[in-house]
Amino acid sequence: MVIIYNILLVCSAGMSTSLLVDKMRVVAKERGIEVDINAIAEADLKNYLKDANVLLLGPQVRYMLSKIKSMPETQGIPVEVISTVDYGMMRGDKVLDTALNLIQGK
Repeated sequence: MVIIYNILLVCSAGMSTSLLVDKMRVVAKERGIEVDINAIAEADLKNYLKDANVLLLGPQVRYMLSKIKSMPETQGIPVEVISTVDYGMMRGDKVLDTALNLIQGK
């Protein structure tokens, strides 16, 4: 059985997280984990929530955490801010682990 996780990384313009998304995809492929990972702008969030398993916010939009968590569309979806260190160091492995742990309720 193939499990596909849908991971959304939210930032202010949807572009600053692109490199991190690429690194996360490489790690997932190495581990044999089926994932769909996308970087999106906060303004486009509602268009992508339907199949999301987890939302990770870039540190630059951490101020939006409570707003996003309180949206009716995000109820039941784990929402967290990406570690500033992991984001800054582009640690795709650590951010992927964070996403998977949130999905699995750990």
